[in-house]
Amino acid sequence: MSKIKVLIIDDSALIRSVMKAIIDGQPDMEVVGMAPDPLVARDLIKQSNPDVLTLDVEMPRMNGLEFLEKLMRLRPTPVVMISTLTEHGSEVTLKALELGAVDFVAKPKLGVSEAMAELVQDITDKIRTAARAHVRRQTGATAAIGAPRPLAGHILSTTEKVVFIGSSTGGTEALKEVLSRMPAESPAIMMTQHMPESFTKSFAARLDGLSAMTVKEAEHNERVLPGYAYLAPGHSHLRVKKSGAYYYTELSQEAPVNRHRPSVDVLFESAARVVGQNAVAVMLTGMGKDGAAGMLAMRQAGAYTIAQDEASCVVYGMPKAAVEIGAVQEIAPLANIAGCILKRLT
Repeated sequence: MSKIKVLIIDDSALIRSVMKAIIDGQPDMEVVGMAPDPLVARDLIKQSNPDVLTLDVEMPRMNGLEFLEKLMRLRPTPVVMISTLTEHGSEVTLKALELGAVDFVAKPKLGVSEAMAELVQDITDKIRTAARAHVRRQTGATAAIGAPRPLAGHILSTTEKVVFIGSSTGGTEALKEVLSRMPAESPAIMMTQHMPESFTKSFAARLDGLSAMTVKEAEHNERVLPGYAYLAPGHSHLRVKKSGAYYYTELSQEAPVNRHRPSVDVLFESAARVVGQNAVAVMLTGMGKDGAAGMLAMRQAGAYTIAQDEASCVVYGMPKAAVEIGAVQEIAPLANIAGCILKRLT
């Protein structure tokens, strides 16, 4: 089997050498070139025809975003962004995902060599996932259209319903697509997206600006209200609990589940126990199988379950795992997911 060919683009010689050692240390991948900036990278891409690029967000001569936008328009290639764990870094990274990057690795600010070594599994897993990802050509027209409008004409029959969504790789854009189509008076939505804690607040704010619903990073023990969408913070599992007649959020820093905190399984399993047949579960694009067992528990508890189809997924991992164990009742393309949810609520 041929190795995954990786091109590293980073202005730090240290990061380039550490990344090269990590990648060349894997049996199924190899570094075919290294570039200190995107201008050098352009020639190397033509020469080496890489399967995956790792791209630093902030570089001299041409920044990573400018390069990424041109790359996705002219020669779509799977890209894993290397980003700093800062507020500015999170904003830039979210923009990169919007432009078509498959995923990102958050690099440390201090002790780079040691910390990067601890990220070996994260880096190599994301490169493997990127090599299999469905990367689509980005067009200027897409950006001009803007966010889809909320679907109209749905009269919601109950406010007792709660929608639960799980996502990972490719999920930032998938969540944007779903939430931008939900009307302001939608039942509450609770979401787990695999993402570091320094990114979830920025991401929730970004979604809030695109959705008729109010989108926020979930806090502990807040009442779950219609018209609100709650995103699990990157440092904690998110669960739903009930007190009297009302649902509330619950945050927990228990150990990771399926190597993730927040974990989709944790959210979905709480929904199965607490919300039962008043829940709708949605599994969006993502790597791995987190959430599949929880979705099955939700289906068995009477919830309605929906998964994104393979053709519209960036990575058909989590939805596939849920389908394979019989957890899914309906499979739909991303553009139809909001409509499928609303159909179950009217």
